[in-house]
Amino acid sequence: MTERAPYRADIVGSFLRPTALAEARRRHAAGELSDADLREVEDAEIATLVRHEAESGLALATDGEFRRSWWHFDFFGQLDGVEIVELDHGIQFQGVQTKPRGIRVTGPIAFPDDHPFLAHFVALRDALAGTGVEPKFTIPAPTVLDFRLEPDNIHPDAYSGRDAIVDDLVTAYRDAVAAFYAAGARYLQFDDTAWAYLCSEDELAKARARGIDTDGIAERYSGLLNRILADRPDDLVITTHVCRGNFRSTWISSGGYEPVAEALLAHTDYDGYFLEYDSERAGGFEPLRFLPPGDKRVVLGLVTTKTGALEDADDIRRRIDEAAAFAPLDQLALSPQCGFASTEEGNTLTEAEQWAKIRSVVDIARTVWP
Repeated sequence: MTERAPYRADIVGSFLRPTALAEARRRHAAGELSDADLREVEDAEIATLVRHEAESGLALATDGEFRRSWWHFDFFGQLDGVEIVELDHGIQFQGVQTKPRGIRVTGPIAFPDDHPFLAHFVALRDALAGTGVEPKFTIPAPTVLDFRLEPDNIHPDAYSGRDAIVDDLVTAYRDAVAAFYAAGARYLQFDDTAWAYLCSEDELAKARARGIDTDGIAERYSGLLNRILADRPDDLVITTHVCRGNFRSTWISSGGYEPVAEALLAHTDYDGYFLEYDSERAGGFEPLRFLPPGDKRVVLGLVTTKTGALEDADDIRRRIDEAAAFAPLDQLALSPQCGFASTEEGNTLTEAEQWAKIRSVVDIARTVWP
């Protein structure tokens, strides 16, 4: 297999927000800093970030999601026909809730030509020009919009119900993929909490309470995604990160991948799958047996982003060997289990600890796949 994305040493996407960036975003929200002045700070901090990523030995770089407050709402809220609204509750993590935000569908869903994330990608692309480091860009998966959408938040003048949004959602994402490709993107990632929630009986019960028919839902989600992934250019890599929840170092979902592994690994046409394996909540590696032979890779998220303690390299290599009993070593790779700041609040570790983990991923990968 030739070396291409997803790389042997890879990352999920987000990084801790530097103090200067956090302060600039606070001042911008308070009306004390203009859009242009905020963008200047963002540009400077992203330039520093991508230099650190390259110096750490990564073959790719992200913008750290520095221009976002949330990993998903910022993208969804800029789609035509979708608004981010205040609810009477947030998303419940272990002992903490997020800000009370949710998705409302108010009109036909579409990807606009001027979606801000296109400019964000172009800025990342330009920051990496001539470095030999590949830009990687992350967006939330369409399944997240479906799974988090509450039934009362679909305007009846727009759609008759949840099932009625699917065709437009597929078209919006196909248009998004085409637009990012035209801008030069060759490595995209769909971040997805839905698949992890399908492994949890507690989260399935909550989904049913929101009016979601969970019977056969993995197969339905696979079919939806395959409609989006079909006919993409041969030189465009699209992966997914299956997230179990990542907010201020807490989590949501427990349960091994067995309930969804066949539908996800064998039947959903991603080029790679970032799977979280940093705790016993993820179960064993047995579900990797569904990974078909070929060029697809599973990127093992064995290095946690939730704490600063650095994992023992020999322990990580041992776990990679355990995974290789169920999927070929040549189809495996290594990354942190998630981003370091899925929301701007970030996880409870330091920037120094964050970079030590990135360097460890690179060093371990070089010894396993020399």
